[in-house]
Amino acid sequence: MFLLGLMVTLLYLVAAIHIGSRLFHHEGPRHKFSAFLGTLGVVLHLWLLSEGIFNQPGQNMSILNVASLVAWMITLSMTIASFSLPNAILLPVVYGFSAITVLLNLLVPDTHLMHIEMRPALIAHITLALFAYGCLMISMLYALQLACINFRLKRKQLSLLHSSLPPLLIVEQILFKLLLVGTVLLTLSLVSGFMFLDDMFAQHQVHKTVLSSLAWLVFVLLLAGHYRFGWRGRPVVITTLVGAMLLTLAYFGSRFVKEVLLGM
Repeated sequence: MFLLGLMVTLLYLVAAIHIGSRLFHHEGPRHKFSAFLGTLGVVLHLWLLSEGIFNQPGQNMSILNVASLVAWMITLSMTIASFSLPNAILLPVVYGFSAITVLLNLLVPDTHLMHIEMRPALIAHITLALFAYGCLMISMLYALQLACINFRLKRKQLSLLHSSLPPLLIVEQILFKLLLVGTVLLTLSLVSGFMFLDDMFAQHQVHKTVLSSLAWLVFVLLLAGHYRFGWRGRPVVITTLVGAMLLTLAYFGSRFVKEVLLGM
């Protein structure tokens, strides 16, 4: 598994470097080669995750395993999207982040055993939460891409990356679709937690509940502002980033302190 993890890391890094090195090339990145590397990395990453999470009684849901799982979901989605939409400017970031999470998981092994198979409600809650987080993190990436396109359009520098940037309106449409789906999933995740879990406001969970609820409120306000008042551009980008940061703190903040810094 260590060699498999190194192979996944190498595939992601080579794909990221290959795409990044050709961003300013007049022909743009060579999609077939990078897509092959990325797809192979995604497949092997899934194998690595299955071994890391389900290799013993219970499920090892350590913070690095969860981060690696989220990274895999985002990488899979962005790799599939790359076949129909130019998003080469995002792929080096996505592949690079996945490579880092896989490498850290190899170098800093951790165990946080759970038995979610015994609690169907917990399975539903965790699944919804992971999909909501993955979808909203992809939204954040598209928001950053939207900001980049806006910046270059205003300064008439779009030609430098013309082959690597999709049309502005398409990115904006995808962004709001992702925000809508992610917010719906986050809503269902919170509702399932309040309905089926007894410790949403326990001392070790209250920060997650509060921060997730604040993130949900930010995304709901953003969508309402867009569809009701026509919010676009910079306010949308900033609000998306704020919501994503709150959700990241909710999902990983205390677990990072406990499992990585304190080793608990």
